[in-house]
Amino acid sequence: MAKNPDKKTQKTQTKTQEFVVVTITGDYEQAGTYQALLRANDIPAEINQPNDPAGESVNFALTVPEDCIDEARVIIESQDAYEDFYDLTLEENDDFESDFLDDDL
Repeated sequence: MAKNPDKKTQKTQTKTQEFVVVTITGDYEQAGTYQALLRANDIPAEINQPNDPAGESVNFALTVPEDCIDEARVIIESQDAYEDFYDLTLEENDDFESDFLDDDL
């Protein structure tokens, strides 16, 4: 019967795998949110700041092991879709409240 690899073996395998960029963002806080989200889903993720010789823009690259790239993209896209929906809902509620208050005048 085959045994499941333990976490130590998985971490060692992850360290030897090549990490690839899954997304780039100009906001460190957002990169940290994505990193926490991926780690919560058992995907190792690292935040890297590529060297910019001109020093004009600051971007943060979120990297994951190459074999996790597809799953990481789905998780990040799902989070973005959720945030877009939540923002839209708040905007609709703001319009409703302002209309409601205008009628009382």
